Amino acid sequence: MNRTQLRARCTAAAAAATIIAGLAAIPAAARPDPGEPIPIRFSYANCPLNRIDTQLVRCDNLTGAGVTASASVPEL
Repeated sequence: MNRTQLRARCTAAAAAATIIAGLAAIPAAARPDPGEPIPIRFSYANCPLNRIDTQLVRCDNLTGAGVTASASVPEL
C-alpha cells in the first residue's frame, strides 16, 4: 500500500468519524406532553374541622401548622 492510498483511507475514516460524531450531537427537540386534565374529586366539604388533644385535624390531616387548637373546636 502506498502513501496515497493510506492517506485516502485515513481521510475517509476521519470523515466518517466526524459525521457519526456530528449526528450523535444533534439535540433532541421533544416537548413534554401535558396529557389529559385530571379532575379534582376531593373536597373538604365532607370533612368538618375537629381537634385531637391540641391539634387541629380535617380529614385525617393536621391542618393547624402546630398552632394550639381552641377549646371551642369539637374534639374527636
